[in-house]
Amino acid sequence: MESPPTDTATAGGLVQGPDAMTPRFMRISRVRRETHDVKTFEIEDPDATGPFGHQAGQFNMLYVFGVGEVPISISAEPGDSSKLIHTFRDVGTVTHAMMSMRRGDTIGVRGPYGTPWPIEECEGRDVIIIAGGIGLAPLRGAILRLLAERSRYGRITLLFGTRSPNDILFSDDLERWSTGAAMDLMVTVDHAGRGWQGDVGFVSNLIRRAQYDPTDAVALICGPEIMIRVAAAELLEEGQPADRIYISLERNMKCAVGFCGHCQFGPNFVCKDGPVFALDRVTDMLAVREF
Repeated sequence: MESPPTDTATAGGLVQGPDAMTPRFMRISRVRRETHDVKTFEIEDPDATGPFGHQAGQFNMLYVFGVGEVPISISAEPGDSSKLIHTFRDVGTVTHAMMSMRRGDTIGVRGPYGTPWPIEECEGRDVIIIAGGIGLAPLRGAILRLLAERSRYGRITLLFGTRSPNDILFSDDLERWSTGAAMDLMVTVDHAGRGWQGDVGFVSNLIRRAQYDPTDAVALICGPEIMIRVAAAELLEEGQPADRIYISLERNMKCAVGFCGHCQFGPNFVCKDGPVFALDRVTDMLAVREF
């Protein structure tokens, strides 16, 4: 098993290298409730001297003192953010404790870790983004970066699916993204409530309605494992090359530096070699149920 990296580089004030296992003390500056079981934290580092140096698709380990830590993707736009933004769902011991945290509380942060979304590869091409539920959060930074440099890309399409209208994340963002011609946006729900006028069904059902060139596009996918498999299969059937379908996997990560081995699959460590992978690299990984 490989050892943690030994360099001492820092990114935006977040410690890497031999101190990569030590969290920094940071302050929650804002708490926003997205849905009944999803919250967003804005986090500030009182010792930071500049913007955070993360890339879209990377993650941090968030540590609740006395409870434990959990990997959460960074949802802030990369490059010019003075705050970290993390959106999480109440699904386990650590995130359950995080649900009770308030503005002004201290939280431990270490990172950023992992591989980013391939924003450079998207230049000059159509981009189709497929998100399921909380999977929109790891894609938010990429979406913001694409829109900030809109002229560099072809048609941008976001397909977002969630359980019900009450589970829709980033409603303000979606409303803003749906106006104008910068992005094509389609939202679908599994179960429609009273008054819902949109699509009902799996998000993969929207792919064939999307206006994009699958032979020269880049696809970014994040969401539940079954959704990733179904959406990827649909894209392949439409003619999308497997090496331009990118997925984000955040399974079983514990240490974030490839030391503990929890997320190892064959030669890959999800925390170091991912969480963003090209589909052609992880076809066998996806075949393992609930990896």
